[in-house]
Amino acid sequence: MKTICLAALSAAFLAACASNPPPPAWKGNAGSALASFSDAYLRGESGIAATEFARARAEMASTGRPDLVAHAELVRCATRVASLEYDSCPAFEALAQDATPAERAYAAYLGGRWDGLDATLLPEQHRAVLAAARASDGKSVLAPIADPLARLVAAGVLMRQARIAPADIVVAADTASEQGWRRPLLTWLGVSLKRARAAGDTVEAARLQRRIDLAGATPPVP
Repeated sequence: MKTICLAALSAAFLAACASNPPPPAWKGNAGSALASFSDAYLRGESGIAATEFARARAEMASTGRPDLVAHAELVRCATRVASLEYDSCPAFEALAQDATPAERAYAAYLGGRWDGLDATLLPEQHRAVLAAARASDGKSVLAPIADPLARLVAAGVLMRQARIAPADIVVAADTASEQGWRRPLLTWLGVSLKRARAAGDTVEAARLQRRIDLAGATPPVP
């Protein structure tokens, strides 16, 4: 009886597996590579980031679907914006006609092309950023954003539009610091340093310069 029960259980397990096949390998591979790209890029590990992005793009391109590759390029563009590195996202624009309306709206948001932008197509946290920035009340809008990368992307967008509140410059630097993301940390500390110097705050400027020197130093060889 025990043998029969085990056989029945095994048969039931195999049937369950057959009715719920695993997702295609490219999905997991592409998702993992994109996440690794973003983290490596933000940490300042450019070589690793380039390798991981190429892997993610190749996995998505294997499907023959330009919309998926467009998504990868949009992730790359957003990651650069988080570090205040701006361009027109040319690799995404080359694929934009096959992207979804939501992705085209997000690309416009990243690029500062807000005129006529349908905010309902944006991720929820960025809808709030857009609404607050348009209100121009000077209040912090980044703190409520839970995801660190989304918070930095929003900060980069606001900086591009010259609509970022002073408090959010601090939030952006603190976010990069907490995550150990050297590239955006150095950029945002640099923004704060310029502000401190312009205000004649030599004590704050010296403190910020010490942080920049520490974060930008070449790690010692083990």
